[in-house]
Amino acid sequence: MLLAADIGNTSITLGIFDEDALVEEYRLASDKDLPLEEYEVLLKSLCKDFKIEGAIISSVVEELTNKFKTAVDNTFKLSAIILSTEINTGVKIALNNPKEAGADRIANAAGAYVLYNHPVIVVDFGTATTFDIVNGKGEFIGGIIAPGVNLQLKSLNKFTSKLPRIEVALSNSAIGHNTSDAILSGVLRGSASMIDGLVEQCEKELGEKAVVVATGGYSGLIANYMKRPFDFINPTLTLEGLRHLYQINRLNIVSELQKVSH
Repeated sequence: MLLAADIGNTSITLGIFDEDALVEEYRLASDKDLPLEEYEVLLKSLCKDFKIEGAIISSVVEELTNKFKTAVDNTFKLSAIILSTEINTGVKIALNNPKEAGADRIANAAGAYVLYNHPVIVVDFGTATTFDIVNGKGEFIGGIIAPGVNLQLKSLNKFTSKLPRIEVALSNSAIGHNTSDAILSGVLRGSASMIDGLVEQCEKELGEKAVVVATGGYSGLIANYMKRPFDFINPTLTLEGLRHLYQINRLNIVSELQKVSH
């Protein structure tokens, strides 16, 4: 079985695959201060019912990358792949500086490349709301980065003297008749309007209609306020992209292990 791990700024998402099927998913806090031994205990506990034979990790938290890889390697007695531009990324990265591409965005682009027609726009709702765009030629050409839903809510509270910190909930009307409703409208409906507008602008630059795919925690919620529905909502797209990238890089691992053994 394969362990796919996506380390984000807020949480670590773990997916366990049996061949092509995602059989289990877990979410941990991205805790840079948690000792290596604690991560090993967590991994042993969560995966005790599975025989993990391979692993791939994408990470946007440098302080956690090596620690988590070591925990995975120690726990399952293997060598996990770290997703970067140094491995086969499954899709041509046509950025000005390909090394700037975040690992999670490469995984999204690779998953979208395999699963959907091109061009495709992936909207990922994480700490940041990101767009990852694969053009009609199947090239990852870049995207958009904007503050995510929770980041907007936290910022309004942190950098103003009177606005409260509120939890995410449905926005019942565009016009907020109290402070909380006004904030929810601005953040949720504002995010939806931003996405509608940016998708339109991206398609204009691409010169054709794109498949629009949403992933991440708030994709279903934001979809309620959009003029144009997402073509697909795929909460596990990043993990599926990681699975695909593991498969196309697995032969390289076998080759390197054979060299070491000889």
